[in-house]
Amino acid sequence: MSNLSGRAAFVTGASRGIGAAIAVALGAAGVKVALFAKTGEPHPKLPGTLYETAKLIEDAGGHALPIVGDLRDAESVGEAVDTAAAAFGGLDICVNNASALDLTGIGELSLKKFDLITGVNMRGTFATISAALPYLRGSDHAHLLTISPPLNTDPKWFAGGPYTATKYGMTIMTLGASETEPGVAANCLWPKTTIATAAVAFALGGQPMLDRSRKPEIVADAALAVLAKDPKDYTGNAVMVEDVLAAEGVTDLSGYAVVPGQEDFQPDIYVD
Repeated sequence: MSNLSGRAAFVTGASRGIGAAIAVALGAAGVKVALFAKTGEPHPKLPGTLYETAKLIEDAGGHALPIVGDLRDAESVGEAVDTAAAAFGGLDICVNNASALDLTGIGELSLKKFDLITGVNMRGTFATISAALPYLRGSDHAHLLTISPPLNTDPKWFAGGPYTATKYGMTIMTLGASETEPGVAANCLWPKTTIATAAVAFALGGQPMLDRSRKPEIVADAALAVLAKDPKDYTGNAVMVEDVLAAEGVTDLSGYAVVPGQEDFQPDIYVD
């Protein structure tokens, strides 16, 4: 029996990719999972919907509460968190996964695109954490987990400056919560290699990069390991997925490869 069994979680960006994988893993561990994303109906270009993720959770024996909404609409976010907490009798876990990706440099990126990535990544994460904290403070196993990178200050990562600012901002907000919220574990998680998601397919390197990526389940398994830890003992960390798994004794990662036998993986951004 998982020590997460019976807990309640709120996961953003849960219609596909890493968010969906984390939500399904939580459900399989006995967690009641509220899913928040804007894809309720099938997208013409992107796989996955909120309801498909919910069905996967139910099929795994879990309990899912799908809530369709836009992370850029703070009122919608607040209502979704309130709905989840009311349905579950509180919240123990908040996973900030939703992100919009665009690595275009400053001077080339349009203001409209800038508003999108900051609205989803920075403002959306802020809105979600702000809405979730009053409930997390009432939990004896409170966890904030954000899918964002360690703060790598090598200037080469600043070329995609606007996006980098938003992802580092997600990390800073989360680590800031670890300083100001003594009862809430606040940690960040990031993979060393690219993960096979729609963002990689459409915004980064297409099929060749997907072939050199790992499956989203690697992030989900590391997330579960972090979320199972005692909040008093584990907070304020920005850690790599593979390091978390190694600490759990998982060193054979071959099963996570998109292409069986692949050993040449694409390093993720912000990873030296």
